[in-house]
Amino acid sequence: MTTLDAGVRSRQSPADVRTIPMAQRAHFSKAAESLSARGTSRAAVVLQTLASLLWLPQAALLAMAVGDIAAGDGATAAWLPAIGIFLLGAMRAALDGAGGRMAFRRARRCLSALRNQAVAGLAEISPLSAARPSSGLAASTLAEQAEAIVPYVARYRPARMRAMIVPLAILACVLAFSWAAALVLLMAAPLIPVFMALVGWRAKAASEEQLAEMGSMNAFLIDRLRGMTTIRSFDAVDRTATRLRATAEDLRSRTMAVLRIAFLSSAVLELFAALGVAMVAVYVGFHLLGELNFGAWGSKLSLAEGLFILLLAPSFFEPLRELSSVWHDRASGEAALAALEKLGASGPKIVGHPDRAVREVGGVGALCVSIEGLTFRHTEEAAPVFSSFDLEVSAGERVALVAPSGAGKSTLLALIAGLVAPEVGTVRIGGQPMEGARAAELRPLIAWVGQNPHIFPGTMLSNITMGRPEVGHAAVAEVLQAVSLSRLAEMRGPAMIGESGFGLSGGEALRLALARAAATPHAGLVLADEPTAHLDRETAHEITESLLQISQGKTLIVATHDPVLAARMDRVIAVQPMARGGGRS
Repeated sequence: MTTLDAGVRSRQSPADVRTIPMAQRAHFSKAAESLSARGTSRAAVVLQTLASLLWLPQAALLAMAVGDIAAGDGATAAWLPAIGIFLLGAMRAALDGAGGRMAFRRARRCLSALRNQAVAGLAEISPLSAARPSSGLAASTLAEQAEAIVPYVARYRPARMRAMIVPLAILACVLAFSWAAALVLLMAAPLIPVFMALVGWRAKAASEEQLAEMGSMNAFLIDRLRGMTTIRSFDAVDRTATRLRATAEDLRSRTMAVLRIAFLSSAVLELFAALGVAMVAVYVGFHLLGELNFGAWGSKLSLAEGLFILLLAPSFFEPLRELSSVWHDRASGEAALAALEKLGASGPKIVGHPDRAVREVGGVGALCVSIEGLTFRHTEEAAPVFSSFDLEVSAGERVALVAPSGAGKSTLLALIAGLVAPEVGTVRIGGQPMEGARAAELRPLIAWVGQNPHIFPGTMLSNITMGRPEVGHAAVAEVLQAVSLSRLAEMRGPAMIGESGFGLSGGEALRLALARAAATPHAGLVLADEPTAHLDRETAHEITESLLQISQGKTLIVATHDPVLAARMDRVIAVQPMARGGGRS
């Protein structure tokens, strides 16, 4: 379609339980897991792991130098080990820095891919779906919550790999000199991941609750900002502020709960790490003093060997400590992945694929519309809006759909446009069924004018062209003349229009939407939903004339309560849901 207006959403039902198939949800989950797994480069993990392992030769050189000095070789014996320690330290810093940068860049690319996939899923959700996320929640999830995926991929996964490799390498080095010190480390180490896992389960749940509350608060704030004029008119500013304060307090409580869990995880790690290092230090000290004559392999530990073990003992817990510090990143990252999955995984889909490449189409003229045996309901539990509904509109015909509010006029227009698939029945545009890949080819031939057209921040020109290169300046000038906006366009020039049409009157915004629809070079069908609603008589007359002007040579279907507009049509159809052949002229 040439124009997708927010007004289509006016026909939403209270609840929409028709979610996408579980196979599609599983597909998103597998894709997200695959993208996040590939987000961390193997080279980055290897570089960072090698950087951690370089501490082993550094500690050996340091212990050797101290042992030689203690044996009476003098300070000159430490020059070569000092040079080796310096070179290994420089290499360690370089490898760790390179690995960190590589992991971060891959994580950003992973996040971009996941965002694109979530946006594509969100774009496919029908505007009629009540389960469609609000704009505030979607913006919060995509822009703010999704950022938690970066530290999850860039920091947690490399930290987990180092926690699996580095402690084992250190344990092997310690075991080569003392089985008793290795046994102490081996006893202390398993307790840490056990308690971290117990704490981590609660941390993930708390993070999901915090992210959900944050999205709800953002959605609430955006909705209230949009309706600020109405809130002031009904003197509900204080009531809105009170509710916003309560929501903010709830978010603060949930955030503090997440932080408490994170601090608890760190405290558990530090406790067991400190006990492990202390026990190793006590053993090595008493062993060197001759009080404990066991634990070494057949002989007493030397000063260098004992110092080497003491230097490695804190490093044994360092990868686990780092894993604990990013454990919260894991919980937040998985919660963000789940939020992205939910963003585009609920509600019925738009017919066809909005992002599908559409072949170039030439002028096709007016399009006929045929509806056969259409049945549709908003939810599985709700009564059908249409049941075995038939309708025929000839090419070039101008038709008015009239019915009481809630009878389904706007829903019928959305079904014709392919904004939602019918439960049963077929919709044909120009003889072609509006389904599958064909829908993506038919949609550019349809112009849509909603009852609440969305005007984007920008110039009048950009709001008409909508980035379509085939709409040139000559076409824009012609449609501006057709909808009586030429004078306004000359007066405003390149001046910017504010969000939601700020700076334009209601009639001017609607005429701008008409110009946007009329600028479509290949449109053969125009769908208009209540174009004269909430307008004064003079403005409604101008809109009616503009609508008739831009629909010349095209098929026009208008949903309206306006008897004056309906009288200007070729045929008036009374929409009668739940009756076969529900249209009559």
